[in-house]
Amino acid sequence: MTAVASIAAPAEGAPRKRGRFRLASPLWAAPAIIFLLAFLIVPLSANLIRSVTLGEAAQQPFAYYQKLLFDAYYSGIFLNTFKVSLITTVCTLIVGYPVAYFMVRYAGRWNGLILFCLIAPLLTSIIMRTFGWRVLLARRGLLNVWLTDLGLIDRPIDILNDPIIVYIGLIHVMVPFMVLSITAVLQGIDVRLEESARVLGAGRWQAFRSVTLPLSLDGIATGCTLVFVITNGSFLTMLLLGGGKVQTLSLLIYQQFNLTQDVGFAATMGNVLLIAAMACVALQGRFLKRKGIKE
Repeated sequence: MTAVASIAAPAEGAPRKRGRFRLASPLWAAPAIIFLLAFLIVPLSANLIRSVTLGEAAQQPFAYYQKLLFDAYYSGIFLNTFKVSLITTVCTLIVGYPVAYFMVRYAGRWNGLILFCLIAPLLTSIIMRTFGWRVLLARRGLLNVWLTDLGLIDRPIDILNDPIIVYIGLIHVMVPFMVLSITAVLQGIDVRLEESARVLGAGRWQAFRSVTLPLSLDGIATGCTLVFVITNGSFLTMLLLGGGKVQTLSLLIYQQFNLTQDVGFAATMGNVLLIAAMACVALQGRFLKRKGIKE
């Protein structure tokens, strides 16, 4: 029996035959390639062409880009766009991280209910959610009526036209994206790592700062990228809240298409926002790559 086994077994040190495999046919990728060409590459290429051939760009190809970057008014809106996105991202992170941490560590059987409350607003149109803030904060809205009835104010407060309501509306829309991104990473962190740090003498805050927070940076980076990019392209909140006091590129694009109908300039601003979104994704990928190398 031993002899048979020794004959059947391959000789020690002999090279093993690797299983032969065959690459799938490139035709499997054809539907995805056609879809990307039809709905991404061609529209973006057309948008790029419009930005250097229409209107003022017909005489000078990069006239619109120079106008956007060097004109004081448009460059101010350009910088304000990134300021609004940055403030919204930071505030959303401050609000969303504790919610995500509570869901993963302490919610228990209530986790499903909290998750439903986070996802439910995403099933509602952003227009309806924004109008909800108008109903709540208008001069004759619920908040002013309640404060007047309680005798806390003598006359209605004009909150709806204050720029801060724009940030509140944006944070309300963006929090689910941040929470879901961080929750997905926190669920993969072993609780025993925190417990080990506590056993070794670290306090609750020190264990969180030294163990949990560094391990959750992937989720933070993903959530911040999503919020920043989506906020860059959001215009309904600025259009319906704040009394038009917060101007961003996305709102200006809407106005260029619908009011002035300067398609070339609108295409230019759209290209700039696209480049900003691609830069954010590239920075996230570089951050995750460097983090992976260190680990």
